[in-house]
Amino acid sequence: MTEAILQHMHEDLESLKSDISLIKHLLLEEGELREETKIRLAKARSTPLSEYEEL
Repeated sequence: MTEAILQHMHEDLESLKSDISLIKHLLLEEGELREETKIRLAKARSTPLSEYEEL
């Protein structure tokens, strides 16, 4: 891989790390999920992966 590609990948990973850190912070601060969110999460978990479109 070229240096430019590796640099771009590194920047993307750093951005993802930052996003995940923010999400973790919000989840820890917010506490419990709303009932609607729990229902949507249960539905998403029960949906087979084959029903999701490929990116």
